[in-house]
Amino acid sequence: MALLENLHQGDRPLQALAGVMAAGLLVLLGGLWYVQIVAGKKYAEEQVAQSFRTVRIPAVRGKIVDRDGRVLAENRPAYHASVYLEALSPYFRQAYALLVSNEAARVRAQYHRNLTREERATLARAARYMVASNVVTRLGYLLGQPAELSPAAFHAHYDQRRALPLPAVLDLSSNQVARLMENTVLPVGVDLDVQPVRVYHHGLLAAHVLGYLRKDNSSFEGEEAFFNFRLPDYRGVIGIEGVFDAQLRGRAGVKSVLVNYLGYRQSENIWTPAEPGQNVVLTLDVELQRVAEKALAEAGRDTGQPTRGAVVVMEVHTGDLLVLASAPAYDPNDFLPAISPELMEQLNDPQQRPFINRATQERYPPGSIFKIITALAALEAGVLDPQEIYQGKGYAQVGDTRIGDTAPPGPYDFRRAFKLSSNDYFIHYGLRAGLEALLRVGQRLHLGEPVDLPTGQNDPGFFPTREWMQQRRARGVVWSEGDTANLCIGQGYLAVNPVQMAVMTAAIANGGRVLYPRLVQRVEPMEITGLGQNVVEYPPRLRGELGVHPRHLELVRDAMLADVEDPDATGRRAAVPGFRIGGKTGTAEVKQGRRVVDKITWFVAFGPYEHPQYAVVVMVESGASGGFTCAPVAAQIFKALRDRQRPAPLAMHSAQ
Repeated sequence: MALLENLHQGDRPLQALAGVMAAGLLVLLGGLWYVQIVAGKKYAEEQVAQSFRTVRIPAVRGKIVDRDGRVLAENRPAYHASVYLEALSPYFRQAYALLVSNEAARVRAQYHRNLTREERATLARAARYMVASNVVTRLGYLLGQPAELSPAAFHAHYDQRRALPLPAVLDLSSNQVARLMENTVLPVGVDLDVQPVRVYHHGLLAAHVLGYLRKDNSSFEGEEAFFNFRLPDYRGVIGIEGVFDAQLRGRAGVKSVLVNYLGYRQSENIWTPAEPGQNVVLTLDVELQRVAEKALAEAGRDTGQPTRGAVVVMEVHTGDLLVLASAPAYDPNDFLPAISPELMEQLNDPQQRPFINRATQERYPPGSIFKIITALAALEAGVLDPQEIYQGKGYAQVGDTRIGDTAPPGPYDFRRAFKLSSNDYFIHYGLRAGLEALLRVGQRLHLGEPVDLPTGQNDPGFFPTREWMQQRRARGVVWSEGDTANLCIGQGYLAVNPVQMAVMTAAIANGGRVLYPRLVQRVEPMEITGLGQNVVEYPPRLRGELGVHPRHLELVRDAMLADVEDPDATGRRAAVPGFRIGGKTGTAEVKQGRRVVDKITWFVAFGPYEHPQYAVVVMVESGASGGFTCAPVAAQIFKALRDRQRPAPLAMHSAQ
């Protein structure tokens, strides 16, 4: 009360102090009114605009390695020079102010009006691009290579992915990385960005087994479906990359980016780190695969055209595939980051068809290599005495049909008929054994059924069955004796692939065990702890038994040995000194109507003869013959197998 009395009594200092306090209170109330009432809407909009953006971070993809741990596919760090647009924001405003000032003056002088909103927006886009383009050009000078920024790419990034760095120069060399790291003054906003990139070290080697990747940024099963942004990611399309994509790709991570009301990055934080993928360990032998692919490529040298064919090498007691080669092939590296239209057009060539895995995905008539099955059927039926002499005519007469023969007329026992591949002999004894005997052996080898390889490239081929014949008979098409005759020599209603023939050859060599071919040994984590956690094994599998007498298998193996070792045999070009081989050649005709349009040449073999370990199958389209075209390819492979079995020479030490 005393204070109020003093004010009323005219205490000037006190009155001045009260006035200051009242004025301050009024200013404070005015500011509060402006913030809450006048600018409240603006701040609310900015608060909404300043929020988190979620970003999907791809995981590091697992490796694909061979049986000895040699890498076929893995990731390497790729260094990209990127531009962070938030650092350029002040320069965007400066450039915009300059452009607006000049353009506004021009428009007023020429048209006597002010700039429209649309014109100002266009100038803003031009200013941003001008600044960013200058930064990228300076970056190119620093790196020693021309660098340009596409207007369309820049505007799309600014409009849609502003919170993420703008890729400027991709996949820098080590020298370029060193230049950036050593330079103390980098262009504004430039920094290094590291991302994993898939690399196939051996190019075309085993390409059909590995498969390739295709860009795919979508979420996978079990992942969060919604992200504001997604960093580049890939999905396996075919081969091991495709079938084991879920194991190889790992689990994507998530980071959050805090952006301001203009959309620029303020900060970022990793919410969930990416979990790396697992490694896939194959049964392949990289060095043997290289030998096989080189030998296969040379098989077409005389024709002047790229070889179209396949090679399979299988361990006869486990079913492990040491080689699975197909030619021509593609380079999986060409699909990253994306394949060019010109190269895709080449890969779609209807004659070469590089995408086709000819070892598992195509159907071929087996020709004379099917005589192995005909021989077993006749021996099991008891109609073929290996010592009995048959007078060959140089052709086979079946009803009114004459089937040609490359073997000359004359006397034949089983061994001579096999090594000279007499059509007349095997048609004679195959018809005596009967269709059921032939079908029985073929079905025990599971011909006409998929080989169950994890590549997504399986074709079962075709092998006739009684059910199929009955369906044809219902349509008025009756199986004839001529059809059986063609089957005896691997022609007619019959189609196989090289892996199926490797299974057949392995069964002959191992005593009659029909195996599943095995391509994958195991899937394991990137970091092995030694405790075996999360390791998935794929052990060898027995599919069935051939169910023939051991003596009959021995007779066939002996005949296959003669087909390589005898000087007049068709497979003599496969002989390897110091490594005895049993084999069988084959040449099948591909017809359109009555006209022969192509030949499929074969050589199937096993070795070493005394203790079989390996089955080798070579198939070449449009070859000269199995003995001339395919047997030399097998010889190169058996030489490599022989050399790796030899003990290393002892080191020589000088006397002291």
